[in-house]
Amino acid sequence: MDGNKEGGDIFRDTPVRYLGYANEVGESFRAQIHVNAVRFSYAIASGYVVADAVHKGKEASLKTWKNEGQKSSQVRWAIFDTLMWQGLASVAIPGFTINRICALSAYALKKNSQLPGKTRKWITTIIGLACIPFIIKPIDLSVDALMENTVRKWYHIGPVMETVVHHDRND
Repeated sequence: MDGNKEGGDIFRDTPVRYLGYANEVGESFRAQIHVNAVRFSYAIASGYVVADAVHKGKEASLKTWKNEGQKSSQVRWAIFDTLMWQGLASVAIPGFTINRICALSAYALKKNSQLPGKTRKWITTIIGLACIPFIIKPIDLSVDALMENTVRKWYHIGPVMETVVHHDRND
């Protein structure tokens, strides 16, 4: 895949994008696994973010620009935009959200049930995993709105860059 709209985006339109959800899975299993495994899930998701940013920088560098100065600037903005968007939408916000959902679920189960500890942990894990598909789209749209109304006002995203940094998923 070459990353353009016709060929798709390997980091956003293929199963590779699920690497960005590794930390949500890690957070869901936090009660079951060693904290280093949760940290490793964040390393996987963060690696995905960095790889996507490098990919978007490469895509921007292949576009036609007026001059080398504009090209260099747009490549930097493509990398920055992708790091910011993916960092928020794929790592920070969903990781925090699933962490809090699991923590509240564990607390509620402990206070309101007589279930054994292992059962409560598995229920908490299942709740966390079950929430992942429901939080993705609202978080993505929220991060889009946040960035459009804040940092993207600092730099111009014209029609050429739209094809690099903006994305529409087929899900």
